[in-house]
Amino acid sequence: MAKHLSPAPRLAAVLALTVLTLCAALPARAGEQKRAALALQWQPQAQFAGFYVAKEKGFYTEAGVDLTIIPGGPDVVASKLLASGRAQFATMFLATGIERRAGAGRNKDGLPVVLLAQLVQRSALMLITRADSAIRTPQDLDGKRVGLWDNEFRLQPLALFQRLGIHPVIKPQSNTLNLFLRGGVDAASAMWYNEYHSLLASGLDAADLRVFFYRDLDLNFPEDGLYALEATQAADPDLCRAVTSASLRGWEYAFAHPDEALDIVQARMREAHLPSSRAHQRFMLARLQDVMSVPGLALGSLDPADYARVTEALAAQKLIQTRPSLDAFFKGQRR
Repeated sequence: MAKHLSPAPRLAAVLALTVLTLCAALPARAGEQKRAALALQWQPQAQFAGFYVAKEKGFYTEAGVDLTIIPGGPDVVASKLLASGRAQFATMFLATGIERRAGAGRNKDGLPVVLLAQLVQRSALMLITRADSAIRTPQDLDGKRVGLWDNEFRLQPLALFQRLGIHPVIKPQSNTLNLFLRGGVDAASAMWYNEYHSLLASGLDAADLRVFFYRDLDLNFPEDGLYALEATQAADPDLCRAVTSASLRGWEYAFAHPDEALDIVQARMREAHLPSSRAHQRFMLARLQDVMSVPGLALGSLDPADYARVTEALAAQKLIQTRPSLDAFFKGQRR
């Protein structure tokens, strides 16, 4: 006759079996985490709050991804890290992504990228001049010294200059506006959410400046988006969906909890030994919400009309020779 365990030993046996089962399952769960890296366009700041929030809050981990975030900088180009394989994901402007895709297979700058999520829907890029200067319209930039950032940020200015038939003297611009403040250039590049506010914080009034938004010059190119190589998306679409959904979740959380998001961003800035003004980062996050939130467009989606406009503008200025199809280029949600 089989012996029957009393309730206490039976419970102990069940608990022991449960603990053993859970312990055995832990390595398997850890093994499910896919490793990947995301390269950003610039150093830690509120421009990338959603990604840092998603990392800090564990959204990528919950999605099954062990994600490393690689900050950009003056000598770090996100698309090059993507091309080299050091990163599986990267942020780029829409115009840059199209230009890279169009050149894939024909020149050293080509890159077969796909867009997973379009984040910034309205251009925040601008040119800044002094209000008391002789530059009153973009045409007046002809022959003037204009500061431009390198690599990813030249497509809109070059398209503008070609369309207007003007020839500014292009000066390399660093990560500060010191050259502009000292009179070394007549006009400088700036982002609405960053350098423009820095000028105001330095003591200048809005009335001291004249600004030209590219979005007001028929060059409203949507900016930051999340990209991967076509080969990555084809080989592991689940990974791409996981990183995309966790990133969008991070942005939604950042906008809903701005103070917590700023805490996270500023902690990353301190780790990178970067100066941090909470007022400036708060302004940046608020402006990011402005340019990312467009009526009728879900976060991460792409309006086909925007894609067509940017593609046609690049082709018209002979910055691309072919027009990548929307189906091949965009793998996220459309309007």
